[in-house]
Amino acid sequence: MAKIKKIGVLTSGGDAPGMNAAIRAVTRAAIYNGLEVYGIRRGYEGMIDNDIIKLESKDVSGIIQRGGTILKTARSARFRTPEGIKQAYDNLKNFGIDAIVVIGGDGSFKGANQLSQDYDIPVIGLPGTIDNDLYGTDYTIGYDTCLNTVIDAVDKIRDTASSHNRIFFIEVMGRDAGFVALESGIATGAEIIMIPEVENQYEELREFLTKRAATNKSSIVMVAEGDTEGNAIEISKKVQEEFPHLEIRVTILGHIQRGGAPTCLDRVSASRMGVAAVEALLDDQKSIMIGLSNGQIVHVPLSKTVKMHKGVPQQMLDVARALAL
Repeated sequence: MAKIKKIGVLTSGGDAPGMNAAIRAVTRAAIYNGLEVYGIRRGYEGMIDNDIIKLESKDVSGIIQRGGTILKTARSARFRTPEGIKQAYDNLKNFGIDAIVVIGGDGSFKGANQLSQDYDIPVIGLPGTIDNDLYGTDYTIGYDTCLNTVIDAVDKIRDTASSHNRIFFIEVMGRDAGFVALESGIATGAEIIMIPEVENQYEELREFLTKRAATNKSSIVMVAEGDTEGNAIEISKKVQEEFPHLEIRVTILGHIQRGGAPTCLDRVSASRMGVAAVEALLDDQKSIMIGLSNGQIVHVPLSKTVKMHKGVPQQMLDVARALAL
């Protein structure tokens, strides 16, 4: 492989706290190793539109503590077409960019893998998503901050739920994966946790509410937005019809889960991964994701991360059931 002199970095898909820390790490590690760095704004959309800027060390100063992404992000339908990918690649070549670091989730990695296959350009993925659902890594950038945001909100809701003896249905993000709901549910003492990976949970919910009806105690029901029984509003309406005497409220936490200053874990992990991405490129690696396994940096083929499914640990499900008495 030809010697790499210029690399591009972009953020794609949903934003996640810690993306800026990753951008900073990639930029400074590259400059430290004598490479030029170019920021690609608005993800693959910016790559197609030639929205590319050179990054210096000063450009990433003072961003490690900021949520969101200074490079902006987007989802790109055009990049799913051969014409869009070719236009993007031509723009990279016009800038002399030899390799790409993509910070994002599953969809972003599919695009990166396709670009690498079609044009033989080295691509390194950094797992940036609050869902923590990428195969090959124990942890994704943004997940820890998201969990702490949810915990803070639910702790406050628990106060008012207890004061009024109400049942609160709290919806968190997780269209296809229940990691956020499961772990934050355990951390906040949620009595019921409903996630996409577990079917027929309404029966479990009904049984729980039947037992709780006699005590009139407050309860938290944590619902992942993609649960098979429906979203929090749909489930709560069904429950209200069956248990009309219960005082029920619904809170949808929504996009606050994506914002805010990243935690120490997100900042440090993103920094480690960003440096590792540059080192991997200098070591002639291509089409891999940088992950964390048992606290150690690992290299995982991009093709594997987009094909394999990461399931919630059975042990965590068992913990949740054991504690929901």
